[in-house]
Amino acid sequence: MVIFGASGDLTKRKLVPALYALAAEVSLPDGFTVIGAARSALTDEEFRADMREGVEHYGRVHLRDDAWQKFAAGLHYVTYDMDAPDGFESLKQALEKADRERGTAGNRLIYFSTPPNAVTPLTDRLNAAGLTTQAPGTFVRVIIEKPFGRDLATARELNDRLHTAFIEEQIYRIDHYLGKETVQNLLVFRFANGIFEPLWNRQYIDHVQITVAEEIGVEGRGSYYEEAGALRDIVQNHIMQLVAIVGMEAPSNFKAEMVRDEKVKLLRAVRPIHPDDALSHSVRGQYSAGFINGGRVPGYRDEKGVAPDSLRETFVALKVDIDNWRWAGTPFYLRTGKRMPKRSTEIVIQFRRVPHSPFAGSVPLAAGAVPTDGIDPNLLILRIQPDEGITLRFGAKIPGQALRIESVNMDFMYGTAFREQSPDAYERLLLDCMLGDPTLFAREDEVEEAWRFCTAILDGWRAHPPDRTNCPNYEAGTWGPDEAHAFMARDGRAWHLP
Repeated sequence: MVIFGASGDLTKRKLVPALYALAAEVSLPDGFTVIGAARSALTDEEFRADMREGVEHYGRVHLRDDAWQKFAAGLHYVTYDMDAPDGFESLKQALEKADRERGTAGNRLIYFSTPPNAVTPLTDRLNAAGLTTQAPGTFVRVIIEKPFGRDLATARELNDRLHTAFIEEQIYRIDHYLGKETVQNLLVFRFANGIFEPLWNRQYIDHVQITVAEEIGVEGRGSYYEEAGALRDIVQNHIMQLVAIVGMEAPSNFKAEMVRDEKVKLLRAVRPIHPDDALSHSVRGQYSAGFINGGRVPGYRDEKGVAPDSLRETFVALKVDIDNWRWAGTPFYLRTGKRMPKRSTEIVIQFRRVPHSPFAGSVPLAAGAVPTDGIDPNLLILRIQPDEGITLRFGAKIPGQALRIESVNMDFMYGTAFREQSPDAYERLLLDCMLGDPTLFAREDEVEEAWRFCTAILDGWRAHPPDRTNCPNYEAGTWGPDEAHAFMARDGRAWHLP
């Protein structure tokens, strides 16, 4: 495995700890080798020491000296020069040495842990150096981190450039959300249980809510966020993948292409928001200073790398319509925001209310009782993180002489139901890539369909720029701008509070 950008944070915090966990649990062959590649100079020993620190601080699996020594023997570091004709020579020599001494047999996994603007130049140079070609009986695969472009046009351009060096089967576009156990379990929940799938449609479901809330701000990535914003950073990839999994039809089998075909069909059915409807179908927000967990935090405009008059969104709420037989007339409400009161990713399926309450007026109301004709709708809540689990909310009679109904919860919690510790998302995804299983990776047409929807929103926002006098429009530590709550109230609905 070659990691470009090996001196960066992702390698130390996520990639090497995930690889060490796989090695410690004997999921990797003895000769597995990691070659870190970056422009800054490091020795093998310095690289190993840095990676050991990363495993100790961020790893899921406790570091054991014996397992580390065996794993670290395959850790190496090289520098490369994008401008020199022989700038990749040291990498080629390291790969040949690994084949010769550790039996890696010409199989390569290349990981671009680099800024987005480095992807196409690196692709071109690797191609020119002959490092992208798969010899008979071997494989070369490449993992690309998000963002996959900035809009539909740049996503298509990126795909075209990648295809000059790699065929589509070699390209693995990684979205760590798809590696989460709870996201994978959503597929099992839907298609391994006969009780819910017959209800999973417009006849029984009133609407769907998907929330991705973060407590953190931009965490020192102000300059990146100024370019991206919440729509590009979260909606285009994480949330649209969740929309696809919640809404897709059942595949005939669980082979990668069958699953991805159904996700693409769903994304193609998502109705683009016309620029004229951008303001009625979306809400933008930006956080000001406020309080998180009792501590004061700065506003977005006070973050490093952010313009003092920035209008970049840190919150987005959308109403999405899906034009197919299963979902016509059942909207999906999506929202994501930074500096929310708590970190939470959840999917809420709200079922339709009972068409008629036979309890209304049947028994005299006790003092203070709630009328039974105002029965709350049933909810199915799928919590992706951090309190992973599933809740079914239904009505039950409160004990006593009066007929009073109250919503109660039936809960399933991952932490108590299973004794096995869930692997980190990167562990699952890296191993799948090594095994050549692309099920949990985004295909070219998936990326472009998600961008088709998001680009239409960006076009509408450009046509209707935000009101400067109303920006920022929500305090850190709150659930977003008032407009987002009015946005739901207009349809007679309300956001579920995680």
